Amino acid sequence: MLDDEEIVCTRLKTVLEKAGYIVETYTDSRQAKTKIEQHRFDIVVTDLKMANIDGLQLFHLVKDKWPDCEVIIITGFATVEVTREALLKGVRDVIAKPFKIAQFKKIIDQVADSIRRNRN
Repeated sequence: MLDDEEIVCTRLKTVLEKAGYIVETYTDSRQAKTKIEQHRFDIVVTDLKMANIDGLQLFHLVKDKWPDCEVIIITGFATVEVTREALLKGVRDVIAKPFKIAQFKKIIDQVADSIRRNRN
């Protein structure tokens, strides 16, 4: 999970870990990029607007290295155009901030279920 706001990472990590997920969080996009280049993740959640590498750039880095990884973008700048562009490029979902934690977890659960079904 990558978001330049540490509070967002902390809150979402807590919820997901309670649900049994293994979660790594980053507030620096360069650190996240380095980790993604070294390690495969099932799901990457990234903020859209960040310093250095934005969410769509990170999406392309993830997909180039790990094509089967699912990417979810969270953003406070969700417009129809941004959402449409991201989904057309292959982003799994775009979640507008502020969002309800239950909504976020439901989307993660659906994506994780889909990944499990495709592997079996």
